[in-house]
Amino acid sequence: MADMSFDLVVLGGGSGGYAAAIRAVELGMSVALIEKDKVGGTCLHRGCIPTKALLHAAEVADVTRDAAHHGVIANLVSIDMTGVNAYRDDIVGKKFKGLQGLIKARGITMIDGEGRLTSPTTVQVGKDTITGKNIVLATGSYSRSLPGLDITGRVITSEQALQMDWVPNRVAILGGGVIGVEFASVWRSFGSEVTIIEGLPHLVPNEEETISKSLEKAFRKRGIEYKLGVKFSGVTQTDTGVSVSLEDGTVIEADILLVAVGRGPATANCGFEEAGITMDRGWVLTNERLQTNIPGVYAVGDIVPGLQLAHRGYQQGFFVAEEIAGLNPVVIDDINIPKITYCEPEIASVGLSEAKAKEAYGADKVVAYEYNLAGNGKSEILGTSGIVKAVRVVDGPVVGVHMIGSRVGELVGEAQLIVNWEAHPEDIAPLVHGHPTQNESLGEAFLYLAGKPLHTL
Repeated sequence: MADMSFDLVVLGGGSGGYAAAIRAVELGMSVALIEKDKVGGTCLHRGCIPTKALLHAAEVADVTRDAAHHGVIANLVSIDMTGVNAYRDDIVGKKFKGLQGLIKARGITMIDGEGRLTSPTTVQVGKDTITGKNIVLATGSYSRSLPGLDITGRVITSEQALQMDWVPNRVAILGGGVIGVEFASVWRSFGSEVTIIEGLPHLVPNEEETISKSLEKAFRKRGIEYKLGVKFSGVTQTDTGVSVSLEDGTVIEADILLVAVGRGPATANCGFEEAGITMDRGWVLTNERLQTNIPGVYAVGDIVPGLQLAHRGYQQGFFVAEEIAGLNPVVIDDINIPKITYCEPEIASVGLSEAKAKEAYGADKVVAYEYNLAGNGKSEILGTSGIVKAVRVVDGPVVGVHMIGSRVGELVGEAQLIVNWEAHPEDIAPLVHGHPTQNESLGEAFLYLAGKPLHTL
């Protein structure tokens, strides 16, 4: 296959890479997609999809425990991790097979192997040189650790956690961000004692503070422990467990330590710097239109500083393909990309927090309203508490929506349309939300902000 030329060469077949490839083919380009592992990347094989399958199994366990409350007689006998993992792998396998079929049907040339950028127009894969008029860098991310903290034995990352075929009795989790709280939620539902260690003052510290406090309250009620505002100092391990030391002198004994301190850009040994790409501590720097300092070379997804989300990767992949085609696509700022954390209760948000909105527009120019899910019929049926918080500019648009409660991730679609289309509450108030749905909670919040509350005072 030596010396093949394409309109576009994409290095990395994860969410951002394959989205760029698919959209480019739709726009009439010839495309090569280079992937050293499996197309679908972290999201499909080691991230979004497998973890959400575990979270659904955890929800089934919780519902079974509480079945008598609904008049259904059922007993939770045990968690069969072999069965849980088979269920998860079946879902991943089906999605992987479907994606492979889609890429083949689109006529994308799939190249298996580890690619290395060798010039602004060439990628080397083994002995083959692949030439592209344009190149998209999409090499993704890896689970980070802390300096001096080795991932070995009973000190693991999410990738090893997904492969476990047993339920630990006690778990320590280093990091109270998205990955940390999702695994905490799963293991607690499976019966583990869980302690989260977070150096910042709140769990999910990137969310609206009201939401973080609500999650802390919900986790406390579920029996999930957490140490906030205290830093990790070290860990020792034996064949049977770990002892985790904190800077305040606390020692936490557990079967395993999950290190969930974030993900770093997987750009080492890819040839980017040698080819002249401007980098910063492994991140690929781009302008707002995702072009690197070298014309014709773009970067998308987790290697670009900002939110590390699969759907941000999709959006950026689409964007770059359309940019190369001269369609001048619209830039979507990271703040207006929806975020969902799939713990129980779920968290979903888009746009500015109340504090950030006041910084941007002035404290007297921003109003917010919190609708309590206790007033929502469907949430009562589901047995969830929580809130929907909407933030608006006075006499202006909604600039943020922040939610916590079971299944609220399903509501963020409407929220992101409202924020991105700069809708005013008065625009939304006449629109009818189906009853009984959790979606009504958004309608109630906007009715209130429009000055015509229905089920609220």
